[in-house]
Amino acid sequence: MPAFARYLAPLLAFLALAALLYKGLDIDPRTIPSPLIDKPAPAFKLPELKHPDKFISNADFQGKVTLLNVWATWCVACRQEHQNLVLLRQKGVDIYGLNYKDKRPAAEQWLQQFGNPYIVNAFDADGRVGIDWGVYGTPETFVIDKHGIIRHKHIGPITLNAIENEILPLVKKLREAN
Repeated sequence: MPAFARYLAPLLAFLALAALLYKGLDIDPRTIPSPLIDKPAPAFKLPELKHPDKFISNADFQGKVTLLNVWATWCVACRQEHQNLVLLRQKGVDIYGLNYKDKRPAAEQWLQQFGNPYIVNAFDADGRVGIDWGVYGTPETFVIDKHGIIRHKHIGPITLNAIENEILPLVKKLREAN
């Protein structure tokens, strides 16, 4: 066996690792692909935040383009995006909330203090529904078409740039689609 053969395996392993790391330079670390894109919204039934005796489910999204915004009072970034959600609502976008791993009184006080851009809020106290939706953290926002199919997932706070260049154009396109 030639002497260079014992160095060949480590060299090939190093080159393979270097190629993988180089390929990783093209990946945006803020983008986390969701396996739910172009699939039906996960089924759920949760009590409403404001009215615990009433329930909200994924069936409420049928027939209209909606956003589902996952938020919590303990989330600093949620506070940053809140005024932009109010703006989206003023522009006629239907937004449902998923209050995630929170305390009901704190969430109600938050909405009273900062305004309520949501049609209704689902209360996910233990975070189980959030897990089904693939929530990594808050805030996260899903765009759902008229047929209850998830078409987009926005991770992190919704900015004015995201509203103008991402959310509103997609909502318009989905509203115009059959």
